[in-house]
Amino acid sequence: MTLFESRSEAAQKLVAAMPTQQMKKEKWEVLAMSEQGAQIAYDVAKAIGGTLDFIFTEPICSPINKDCWISVVSETEEIVINHFLASAFGVSDDYIYGEAKRKRDEKILSYLYKYRKGAALKNMAGKNVLLVDEGADTGLTLMVSLKTIFAMNPAKVAVAMPVIPENLAVELYSLIDDAYLPYRLPHYVEAKSYYQTQEPANIAAVIAAIGQGKIDTKTEKPKGDL
Repeated sequence: MTLFESRSEAAQKLVAAMPTQQMKKEKWEVLAMSEQGAQIAYDVAKAIGGTLDFIFTEPICSPINKDCWISVVSETEEIVINHFLASAFGVSDDYIYGEAKRKRDEKILSYLYKYRKGAALKNMAGKNVLLVDEGADTGLTLMVSLKTIFAMNPAKVAVAMPVIPENLAVELYSLIDDAYLPYRLPHYVEAKSYYQTQEPANIAAVIAAIGQGKIDTKTEKPKGDL
């Protein structure tokens, strides 16, 4: 089932569901949770006059099924584990924590240099933080991102996603201050199946926007897809 022609259209529908005028007054930090969600995060940040950055994470997969995510580690070394799957595959905590360290050292650190010139995620203490992505397949990336931000003691935390599983949406409302979720699906499949086209990320535009202060709501969107 296709819900959106593109991520740009998804962003438009998402922004339409948000109190943009109020959020412009509140100074939000907008964090993309994936490269696939970067264009959506850019458009949202532009609509609310927020700053843009990434929160970097990496999945840890079952050693016998590389397509099965059993855990995710964030750039601050926070970890979320699907204990049911870890037990089903006989994966120990030692394996997960060892892989988490390796993924951070080999993958996440490269993202820090690629996008932030090696800088760590800014301290979100006392700030309003909006986490954005194109969807949530396992929920692990979302949960480890929330865990990472909660550890910084922010003022408010919200999540914006064009499409999300209904059960995850229900869980979210008990954890955060606000959620903007236009499509809550009881029979969710995977995020990419809801987009007709898969635009390539314009990495240069993302890098240019990160660390440049708030995105002016009157500026033109960078040419090319984020």
